[in-house]
Amino acid sequence: MKKGLKTALIIIGVVVLLGIIGFITWGLTPLGPDNEALGAMESNANVTVKDSGNFIVFTPTSNKPITGFIFYPGGHIDYRSYAPVAQEIASHGYMVSIVRMPLSLAVFGINKADEVITAYPDMRYWVIGGHSLGGSMAASYADKHRDKMQGLVLWASYPMTSDNLSSTNLKGLTTFGSNDQVMDRDNFNATRPLLPPGTIMRVIQGGNHAQFGNYGLQPGDGTATISAADQQTQAADLTVRLLRAVEGE
Repeated sequence: MKKGLKTALIIIGVVVLLGIIGFITWGLTPLGPDNEALGAMESNANVTVKDSGNFIVFTPTSNKPITGFIFYPGGHIDYRSYAPVAQEIASHGYMVSIVRMPLSLAVFGINKADEVITAYPDMRYWVIGGHSLGGSMAASYADKHRDKMQGLVLWASYPMTSDNLSSTNLKGLTTFGSNDQVMDRDNFNATRPLLPPGTIMRVIQGGNHAQFGNYGLQPGDGTATISAADQQTQAADLTVRLLRAVEGE
């Protein structure tokens, strides 16, 4: 092998290796959680919190839930960042599980919901959802596991063009903040026909992309004119309505 070619291959190899190391480092240093999210990782009088390592489970203390809500976090977001809104949903009588994704990217863990379902075989109904990239991957799971899921919840998200849920019997909800500058509105509108029939769509006025979780500001996002607590309360209320509909209420 000529010396010049050998040197070029070594340089290419080093660049690729550095790229891989950089990507892994990026994946292992996601945004969040803030102090409020860490506080919501603790059990209280209304909700019991259990972190299995692969997913966190929030269970109401007032009743034995029959519906489980599996949540996929947004890309490059620490899964614990969604603990406050998960606490809120669970307090209404539902089991909520936030899944930890490989390198904080749900695209590497689309089938992670299987672990939660296996761990809770007595659950009667299952709803899956997620934020941003997590929502897209949740929609993909729902499309490929129609026999397991009864509902789909999308926060600032939309299905991939390869996932057509328009012929399913899923209960659907999609919501986003009016000031969201991260979500691609053109793609959102283009994929609306792929959503389950009768999917409810609600815009949270004054909300943005990042405030669905507690991980701080997100590059490129719009400025919210409501608090994160307000946005999450509205997202939780909408989600609870969907969960009630799944149970036939």
